[in-house]
Order: sequence, then structure tokens, then C-alpha cells
Amino acid sequence: MRKDLPPRYYLTHFHEFLAFFEGASNTLLSDEAADFIQRFKALDEDKQCIVVRAANRKYAVIDRSQFNYSEVHAPQQQIDWLTLNGWFGDLSHATLNDIAGVLTKDALLSLLAEYGSTQGLSSLTKPKLITRLKDHISSRGWPEHFSLENYRVCLFDNALRFLLFIYFGNTKSRLNQFSMRDLGVMRTRSDSVTDIARFDSKEDAQAAWFYANHYNQLAFYSDEQLVVTAEVDFPATEGISASFYQDQFLYALGLKLLVIDREKGLNILQRAKSDKAKEKWLRESYKDGNEHDVKLVLEEIIDNPQSDTLLAFAEDFYARKYHKKRTSKVTDMLRDASRTLDIDVSQNQQVERGVLAYYARHGIEGWRTENRLWRSLFGLTFWKQLYEEDTLVTEFDRRPLSLKQNNFYEKFEPSIEALLSNLDTKEKLRFHIHKMATQHYGKVNSLFMWSRHLLTPIEALIKHGSLKAIYTLLRMMCKDFESLRDGFPDIMVFDNTLRFEEVKAPGDQLRRNQLVSISRLQQAGFDVAVTTVKWIRDPAQPYVVVDIETTGGNNSYNRITEIGMVKLIGGREVDRFQTLINPQRRIPSNITRLTGISDNMVADAPLFAEVAEHIASFTQDAVFVAHNVNFDYGFIKQEFARLEQSFRRPKMCTVREMRRTYPGLPSYSLANLTKHFHIDMERHHRALSDAVAAAELLKLAFEKDDEAISAINDE
Repeated sequence: MRKDLPPRYYLTHFHEFLAFFEGASNTLLSDEAADFIQRFKALDEDKQCIVVRAANRKYAVIDRSQFNYSEVHAPQQQIDWLTLNGWFGDLSHATLNDIAGVLTKDALLSLLAEYGSTQGLSSLTKPKLITRLKDHISSRGWPEHFSLENYRVCLFDNALRFLLFIYFGNTKSRLNQFSMRDLGVMRTRSDSVTDIARFDSKEDAQAAWFYANHYNQLAFYSDEQLVVTAEVDFPATEGISASFYQDQFLYALGLKLLVIDREKGLNILQRAKSDKAKEKWLRESYKDGNEHDVKLVLEEIIDNPQSDTLLAFAEDFYARKYHKKRTSKVTDMLRDASRTLDIDVSQNQQVERGVLAYYARHGIEGWRTENRLWRSLFGLTFWKQLYEEDTLVTEFDRRPLSLKQNNFYEKFEPSIEALLSNLDTKEKLRFHIHKMATQHYGKVNSLFMWSRHLLTPIEALIKHGSLKAIYTLLRMMCKDFESLRDGFPDIMVFDNTLRFEEVKAPGDQLRRNQLVSISRLQQAGFDVAVTTVKWIRDPAQPYVVVDIETTGGNNSYNRITEIGMVKLIGGREVDRFQTLINPQRRIPSNITRLTGISDNMVADAPLFAEVAEHIASFTQDAVFVAHNVNFDYGFIKQEFARLEQSFRRPKMCTVREMRRTYPGLPSYSLANLTKHFHIDMERHHRALSDAVAAAELLKLAFEKDDEAISAINDE
């Protein structure tokens, strides 16, 4: 149902937005922005409503014919007055970005067609088409049939976008986030907001806006504009926040200039301070033969690294280029992987789950960890410092300033050390984590997603790991969160001792952020390995072939009436299960004619809830197989969802497997395949009979699969 918003709803929230600039952020306002606020407040409410409605549009160009709002008296007259008084102008004031935003690609092609042939234009991007349109307009004017009078440009757009940037801290967020908040689409954190400014000074705010605004427009710049932009006097930045936007812009501009003017591109990259800009400059300068200067810079980075990520690159690049080492650290780590596991090829879409299932069959405990374990442990341990001692600028922010600026430890060292000193036993740490999770469960944060299983791997880490190693790694995250916010190993395993494993399937690469995180875990005292996987047809891998009968085809409102399952290990049947299920609704007569299952037959049958635990146990660590698997899997997953339980298993479809291994057959229906391969069926459209037949098809597919598996491993 559509929700009607109160009259002048958008105006109310615009005043809420402007109130933000009456506090600490007032000192950041440019003259243009301050003048806009003053002029806006002097307007009557009808004109304010028009301005606010235009401000809520994504682009500065508006179609005035869409502004006949009932909450505004004589809206077109208000627009005329606002145009005469400098609030709106014609399209000559529009940027390419704004025109591109309002016009679709088809509309652009249609306009260009009025100037002549459009041959070859359809393959161009919107920015390129806009550039072509601008060239035509400059020399010949707008096309005759284009209704210029319908369009207006918000002449206050620069001031508005600056205010939005100061408020949200980026160039993408718009005023619609207020309505998204009120409609419950977006959750916010008003409890952690205090009246602080996002930037250190007015000069820093304007410098940050200069870089962020240019960065946003780069895609629409011609080659000549890019060169001119590189030659302007760039404003200086003092604060960490403003420097971030500067580095982001310089890196993007440098990459574009490398293609146009390589020397200018390298100069721009050299001015940026970010890790990726330094790395790009070093690589490209080395290609150009500037080996001496590159060596000096690498040695400086190694002696005084600004981050773990850059240090990892510098050490590796220096070793390979100047010590003539032939392989990278990443390659070495893969070569030195401490174990190779033979995993069933059915797990090739979720290799980590397959490795954990392999360990479980061998009596070894394991947990999926990746970044979630360490980010959730970090967030829960330091919740007070992150969301009470540090603050958010607005309720729409997710990440505290200290994490954005990567100075968390520097900012809160006494508080961090006092906390870790107080949590001097595993029991105290465990109690603290549970207390924080209980107090703050469900609150928005940028570090992790809440779930009922969140604490399970944390509990295992605290139980089996070294408290000293845990705190050493947490301190590393405090000191350089930017380098250690991701890249952690896939799984954690307890096999008499605790270890982390980064799992790599054939063809997978180890990324540098993973190298950094693995190295830091090792430095902290944890056992870490890179485990490579070799695909095989594992004789110990269980496959459960499933068939269900239902009251109809849509799992949203139809229910299961029968389930049959056959478990195979090593190609042999080891168990089977069948039961009718009471669907708690009438079975249509056409379904009864098809399956033979009637309302009377299921009247005394168990409910799905009564057999759910057995189904989960029967299929645990197995591959879920069915003929047209998404149908059966979707129904069972939906039944578990009704019980507020998750059901996730690796899937395999016998239709797809038979098409792959026996191509060219006239039909791949279950009935026709069983007839073609002379497979006996007790009764079609009864669950266990169909499951047994599908199991025979799976065996046939496996017989043809050995060569394919060998080919995968050889790649």
C-alpha cells in the first residue's frame, strides 16, 4: 500500500537539514552556502516548497511540468518568480553530468539524430554522447523539436551540493535519505551523534569539496579538460579527512592522464599520498627505466612505512626487482602452503564450506571466519570507544571518524589500554563481549552484521586461542584499521591446536590484503596456513537425492505433501527416508490425480515442523541433489524459513548433470530419462520412487565425470 506523506513533508526535513549548520558546522560554510541559507529563509513557504522539491531531485536539471504539487499555491507562477529572481536558469547553465542524468541514452540518441547520422553512436557511453551533444549545441544550437521551456536548472545547485557534502561527507547522498529513514528503509544512529564538525576548518572543508566535486565530474571531462585540471593550483589540505578526498582525486586524475600525457600523469600520482597511488607511481616509473629513484623511494617506505599494505608491496617489489628474486611473497606463500586437501568437486561453488565439511567428517571442529570474526570482535571489544567516546557527525554516518581517519589508537590509546588491562583473563573478555552484544544488539554499525550465530566463532577463538595473541592482533587493528579491516583467512580450525586457514581452489589467487592480514596474524602468534584444494570425486562425500510432492508450484503459499530422500556415499545407497506430510491446506484435485496423494492420506501425517530436525540431520554435510533442484530445494528452504530456521546446502541438479554428461538426448525429463536408460520406477510422481530414479541418474553422470575432474585439476 502506498504511504501518503504529510503536506510539506519535504520542507519540514529541509529545515531539519539546515538546522545542522547552526551548530559546529556553521564555521565550515562557504560564502555561497551561507548566502543560500539566508536567501532561502527569506522566501515564503510556497517558494520554499518549490526550491525544496527541486533540491530533492537527483540532478540540477528539472522538468517544470512535473512540479504541479497540490501543497503549493500556483506552482508555475512560483517557478516563474524564482526564475526571475535568480533561483532557476535555462539549460545553458547545466553541466554535462546533470544533462546526462535527466536524459536517457535513447533520448540522447534521438536528439543527436536531429543533427544527422547516428551511425556508431549506440556503442558510446552516456558521457561520450553528452560530449557529442554539447559540441553540436555549441555550433548549431538545440534541436528544433526539443522543448527547452520545460527545463530549468537549479542555480543554487553548487551551494546545495556543498551543504550536502558537509552534511553527509560524500557526493552521492541526497535529501531522500530523510524520507528513507522515516519510512524505515534506512536505519540510522542518532544515539551516537554529537555536535562536531566533519572537517578541521573552513579552508579544509572547501579544499575537500574541490577535490570531491572534481572527482565526481572526471568521467565527463575531455582530454583537454583533464590536462587543464592537472595544471591548476590545487588547494592545500591540513586535516586527515580533507586529505582523503585529495588523494582520491589525484589518483583518479593520474590514471586518466597516464594515457593522455604520461609525464603529467606520473607527476600527479607522485603528489598523492595514498598507498595505491604510491604503488602505481613506483610500478609505472620502474617501467620507464627510472630504477634509481624507485629504489630510493622503496627503501624509504621499508624504513618508514605508512601502512602495512604499502610495506608488504614495497618489500616484495624491492626483492623481485633489485635482489632478482623471481617470485613474489604471494606466490611463495601459495607454494609453501602447509596442506593440500582432496575435496569433492560438488563443493566448487562454496569451497570453504566443503573444507569445513571435510574436517567435520574427520572429527575436526571448524568455523567460517573471514573478516567477520575479527571485525565483530574488534567492534564488540571497543564498542564504548567507537560509539560513545568517538562520535558520528550525523545519524546517517556508519563509521566513526577515528576509523575513517585511521587514527583510532592515537585518539583513544589510554582508554584502549585501560580496557585491555582490565580484561586480563579469558573469562573477563568473554563476559565483556556478551555484555556488549546484549546491550547493543541490532544497532547500526559499519563493522559487522548482527546474527544469532555472531558469537559462536568468537567463543571458539577465546576458548582455544592465546589471550596474548588475541590482544596483539586487536592492537594492530587499532593502530592501522585501514590495512587490517579485511583479508583475514576463510576458516578457523581446532585440531588439538587452533589455526587459521586461507582456502584456495585451483586458479584462485592470494591478494595483497590477504598477505598483510595473514602476516599480521602470524606476527601476533597464531598458526596460519594457506590450504590449497584439489578437486576429486571424494568417495566419502555424501549425496542426498531428494524428491518432494506439493500442493502446487509456488513455494510462497503451496506446501509439501511428501518427501523422499536417498543418501549415497561412494556411489552406494546407505540410507533412505520417506514420509507423507500434512500440508495444513487442501490438496487440489488435479494434484491428487497426478500424485495419488489425497487429503485423507495426509490427515494423520506429521507436520513439516515435526520432521524438520530429521531432514536437517539427514542432509547435514551432504550435497542436495534433485531433478530440477531449485524446485525441491526452494520448497524445503521455505518450509525451514517458516520455522525461522535457515537451510543451506550445496546443490546439484540431475537435469544439468545429464545434459552435461549425455548431451543431445531428445528429452531430459525424469520419466523420459528413466525410460531411455532402462531405470525401473515403482511409481512416477511419488517422492521416494522419483528420488531413487534420480539417484540412478546421478550414478550415470558420475561414471562419465572422471575425465572432467582431471581436466579441472590440470588447469
